[in-house]
Amino acid sequence: MSRTNLLTIGYSTLSNRVSGIKYLDSFTNLVVIQNPDNESFSPPPEAITSIELKNRGVAKSRNAVIDNTQTEYLLFGDDDIKFNEDAINTAIAHLEAHKDVSILLMQAVDETGALRKRYPKQEHPLKLTNSAKAATYEMMIRVPDIKKASIRFDENFGAGAPNYLGDEYIFIADALRAGLKGYYLPIVLAIHPTESSGSFRNTTQDAVVRSRIFTRVFGIWAPLMRLLFILKPPFNKFSIRNSVTFLIGR
Repeated sequence: MSRTNLLTIGYSTLSNRVSGIKYLDSFTNLVVIQNPDNESFSPPPEAITSIELKNRGVAKSRNAVIDNTQTEYLLFGDDDIKFNEDAINTAIAHLEAHKDVSILLMQAVDETGALRKRYPKQEHPLKLTNSAKAATYEMMIRVPDIKKASIRFDENFGAGAPNYLGDEYIFIADALRAGLKGYYLPIVLAIHPTESSGSFRNTTQDAVVRSRIFTRVFGIWAPLMRLLFILKPPFNKFSIRNSVTFLIGR
């Protein structure tokens, strides 16, 4: 099977940022363009399938990507992402060899080549306790498994929603609870600029949103998991005031 029939790179973008996408012609490319204000824009090349949405929220865009992907595998891209083609091929080979894995997480670097966060050095299965820092552009999924289990991004979370974080972690948590398996490989999949909406900030708003993520993922166990998170080094994640806000959720 050709690689264009095996993997789709599904980009999410805004109408004024379509031209910034760096496509890889070796794979199928799909672009979902959010254009709630009905602005004029230059569409992608004719060979690339594009879908225009009239709403806001990256989770809505990611769900449209999943719903419109016909290939076995899917990568989630943004307009400021540059993917490593060799890493993509390694990831595909891993999933082809491990048919029980539905989600594969990898690494990303910034524009200087530095890793964007402290990643584990060893490969390992994904769990609720080791997937919270996942970014969408680090993720490759097996589409038929995700569709069969009816796993989608929670549209109440993610950029463009009031709860502007956590959509990736919730997606993984829902998949794991549905019985799907995830795995982490320590290979660099993508380049992403330093700044990110998911970067940790010591603000009251961040504390509230992150508290809601714990509630969504852990339910009645959320208070305990929030406490364990605060007690886990480093201890100065939030100020004392914001730590209390995080613990009580408001």
